[in-house]
Amino acid sequence: MKKRTLLLTCITIVLAGCKPSAEAPAAKSAEPAAKTGKPQVLVANYPLQYFAQRIAGDAVEVRFLAPKDEDPAFWQPDEVAIAAFQKADLILMNGAGYSKWADKVTLPESKVVDTSAAFASSFIEVRDATMHSHGPAGAHSHSGTAFTTWIDFKQAAMQAQAVGDALSALVPAAKEAISKNTEALKEELEALDGRMSAISRRLVQYPLVASHPVYHYLARRYGLDLKSVLWEPDTKLDDAALNDLKAILAGHRARWMIWEGEPSKDSVEKLAAIGLQSVVFAPCANVPESGDFMTVMKANVEAMEKAFQ
Repeated sequence: MKKRTLLLTCITIVLAGCKPSAEAPAAKSAEPAAKTGKPQVLVANYPLQYFAQRIAGDAVEVRFLAPKDEDPAFWQPDEVAIAAFQKADLILMNGAGYSKWADKVTLPESKVVDTSAAFASSFIEVRDATMHSHGPAGAHSHSGTAFTTWIDFKQAAMQAQAVGDALSALVPAAKEAISKNTEALKEELEALDGRMSAISRRLVQYPLVASHPVYHYLARRYGLDLKSVLWEPDTKLDDAALNDLKAILAGHRARWMIWEGEPSKDSVEKLAAIGLQSVVFAPCANVPESGDFMTVMKANVEAMEKAFQ
């Protein structure tokens, strides 16, 4: 991940790493945490880590074990990490089929909270997604349930509420502070939802393309007319890649591409040459190099506001 920059037609922000394969070898986890005496809360991804820490403060110890250079959705925890989950006082899962590994291990059901359960009936199912690979991890596809639930900020607020409810039950002595912090977080997420909804009224006239198929909930919530390719920010745009894009553009007259992370100057220039400008909306599934979840999301929205003012 790189620092945010402004590249002529590219408004960018920080992004978590790209997705390795669900079939990749088990990644080495973080070492076991030192005993603090506080309730142990383990989380499936960085957004949930941010929510839990923001809501509970010092009342609990929040642990997010996926390495910084992996997408948590495709992470394969080792035995040490699995044991940490099994011993946790609370396990916050994203739901929507996010943690593939969890189907293969036994977790204490009484301690597991599916934070997206409240809107499970409206999950988006993706079918016939193309197999692809990036990095050394191997191939995977995005078929199945779309899982970047939190980039619909209304859904993110519902996940924050689920986190707050679970933490209140875990630490009843801190219930008043937890409730106050939950409401404050939800207000910020709902404000972002309002800003994106305002942008969506302008975006009706803009077909868009995305560099990767991770924006399903963003597109649905905010009315984006969006089609995706299978590129990473560091993808070298050779003739084959550009021809694939041009085939999409032949029937989908987009003028903007949304990237997960900052694309190279060469990519920005090549896209500009065929009439496409670039803007970054980072899902932030893993810990950003600078700032936090909220600063990244606010920068995402600001980038969209500037691009489509």
